[in-house]
Amino acid sequence: MERTAFRVLGAISFCHLLNDMMQSVIPAVYPLLKTSYHLDFAQIGLITLTLQLTASLLQPLVGIYTDRHPTPYSLAAGMAFTLTGLVMLASAPTFPAILLAVALVGMGSSVFHPESSRVARMASGGQHGLAQSLFQVGGNAGTALGPLLAAFIVLPNGQKSIAWFSGAALLAILILSRVGAWYKARRPAVRKSRAPSAGSTASLSTRRIVMAIGVLIVLMFSKFFYLSSITSYFTFYLSSRFNLSFREAEFHLFIFLGAVAAGTIIGGPVGDRIGRKYVIWCSILGVLPFTLVLPYASLFWTSVLTVIIGLILASAFSAILVYAQELVPGRVGTISGLFFGFAFGLGGLGAAFLGHLADLTSITFVYRLCAFLPALGLFTALLPNVEPPRRRA
Repeated sequence: MERTAFRVLGAISFCHLLNDMMQSVIPAVYPLLKTSYHLDFAQIGLITLTLQLTASLLQPLVGIYTDRHPTPYSLAAGMAFTLTGLVMLASAPTFPAILLAVALVGMGSSVFHPESSRVARMASGGQHGLAQSLFQVGGNAGTALGPLLAAFIVLPNGQKSIAWFSGAALLAILILSRVGAWYKARRPAVRKSRAPSAGSTASLSTRRIVMAIGVLIVLMFSKFFYLSSITSYFTFYLSSRFNLSFREAEFHLFIFLGAVAAGTIIGGPVGDRIGRKYVIWCSILGVLPFTLVLPYASLFWTSVLTVIIGLILASAFSAILVYAQELVPGRVGTISGLFFGFAFGLGGLGAAFLGHLADLTSITFVYRLCAFLPALGLFTALLPNVEPPRRRA
């Protein structure tokens, strides 16, 4: 078995940090955009929907194409879309122009995530869960940094300062070009790995595999709808309920997203050792008691509970993704694109739906309703065992 290529994993994780940091700046500046363009919550949700759908709809298509035609330098090319979108967002004159700018950022992510996930698996040396966690922790760390940087850079200096983040896109393009060269040198091995291998999934019928994919999608619905309620509206919730300034609220959002980044690293390696179904059980259903209490907690306990929720809930995605890759072997790009696409799409739909619901009711009601979403973790019982006996749940 090949050794784990930690330098490549480090590079792709760092670029994931830069990519998701730039993407997370967009929801972090919602208070600024809401004031400058006189937007309501439904329009805020539409921005997120546009961002997430452009990523989600294209990612499975990118994955299917690159499974058949590996394209090493597409990583750097995709980052150019993000660069263009950020520059446009910094000077967007109208609301439709904002939507176009965030659509370009979403297109950049649609190219980045499936191929980066493939590179992570290629560099894993067989430690697939660890590799995906290292890759994911970069993205979650970047998502956590976005609100903090927005609080210090964009909110004090205005919308035009978003263009300063284009430097991060340029740096990512340079690094991804080097990763692309490493990927290109290993392209024959990638083609060889496309052939599905016999394993524990051989005894599963097509119907059982499709059912398992459906269960995983339900679990992702639970996770990403809840996460969307935090990432898109937590600053408004804190401002409304506890009379915090938006800048103070951004720090609380940073704390939550930092906990998500820290929790991400747990799911992969633990899943490698004890089984991914255990991780999925604990991550989705285990967070339910804390989400139920959150809407009724004081400011101090709200901060504590969001850290706990972030740590527990974050471990799910790496476990779900690697489980799905093992469920459908030989289709790394397709599965990665499908699940990253669902992640973004569900987040976007969640933001749009919850924003409209908040306009009709209140932000507090939204959090009371979303508190029950982790109960869908009970569907984990329907997942078949696809891992070696020593790791079965």
